[in-house]
Amino acid sequence: MCELFGLSASRPVAGREMPLAEFRRHGGETADNPDGWGVAWRESGQPGSFRLDKEPVPGCASTRFSGLIDTLRADLLIAHVRKARFPPINTLVNTHPFTRECCGRHWAFAHNGLVPEVVAMEEEIHGRVCAPDGQTDSEFAFCHLLRHATLHFSHAEGGWPTDLGAVSEAIARHGKFNFLLSDGEHLIAYCHDRLHYKSAGDTVLVATEPLGAAASWTPFAPGELRIWRDGERVERIETHPPAPRPGFPP
Repeated sequence: MCELFGLSASRPVAGREMPLAEFRRHGGETADNPDGWGVAWRESGQPGSFRLDKEPVPGCASTRFSGLIDTLRADLLIAHVRKARFPPINTLVNTHPFTRECCGRHWAFAHNGLVPEVVAMEEEIHGRVCAPDGQTDSEFAFCHLLRHATLHFSHAEGGWPTDLGAVSEAIARHGKFNFLLSDGEHLIAYCHDRLHYKSAGDTVLVATEPLGAAASWTPFAPGELRIWRDGERVERIETHPPAPRPGFPP
């Protein structure tokens, strides 16, 4: 049910230096995620600004995805291949990642899991920070996170990772919630039940499932939130959500 891939590095990394080609195959060929693909990335020399490319088609069959891998260079990246479940339709507006301006930052977000109750939670709020363009629970969860970001996000105060961990745990209590998030500077990864990372010098990779040799990847602990900047870990938070609800797809 959907897969995530992320990168944070201190230098620009070419698409072919990442395991993006293998990740692309998870979009309908080697894994059952045929309902769309997307990549949000920051190019060197453009701090805080994301480029975005995505299609509501299988990543494994997309010539555009293949061509993007050949040409992109990035030091911060979030990618996603989708299995459509909420709603079970594949359209461009429902394709991850999602991007938004908030708190003076350009944010990107992609999600693995199901948290359908978040839709009603957000719709009941007056004066919402953002209104989703699509219908996915994922985009509603993104807006929910950004609402809290407007209240707590401040590098000067330094308490925002703890606040982010608390709201991530709260959302996870409504289903299953693994995600990658970025404010244009940090790569933020939250594991409810399934996420891995791999560090190599000045670069860290994060993925739902290991890409390449599994032994080189380290699984997150359930409820663990990690934050990197320029390939270096700057924060680790432990939260304690319940296990994903029975019957939720793996």
